[in-house]
Amino acid sequence: MVTDPIADFLTRIRNAQMAGHRIVEIPASNLKKRMTEILYDKGYILKYKFEEDNKQGLIKIALKYDVNTKLPAIRGLERVSRPGLRQYAKPDEIRRVQSGLGIAILSTSKGVMTDKEAKANKVGGEVLCHIF
Repeated sequence: MVTDPIADFLTRIRNAQMAGHRIVEIPASNLKKRMTEILYDKGYILKYKFEEDNKQGLIKIALKYDVNTKLPAIRGLERVSRPGLRQYAKPDEIRRVQSGLGIAILSTSKGVMTDKEAKANKVGGEVLCHIF
């Protein structure tokens, strides 16, 4: 049993990239599906597919690599808020990630969104992770 599903999601992506895999399979949840959609919209992954099975479903993610250097598009994944220490931020307290080159994913009262979307909607929330 996984006690922190978001950390598991990030670790599976990180490990697949370090091993040079093209596709990674992750057990699905609504939060992980939304995080995957954000990664796709921001250009960090090539494509994704949600598959239903008899249990909770799977998310298949095609990882994105640079064609010349073969380096992954995602340079870093950091879990910010964790079960033992939740991190919340008001709209004016949301920090920029890597001087604006990365994104933060927040869980807000209006759904899961990036740091820029949260500032535009003037909502704060739990800072789940940083991706750069």
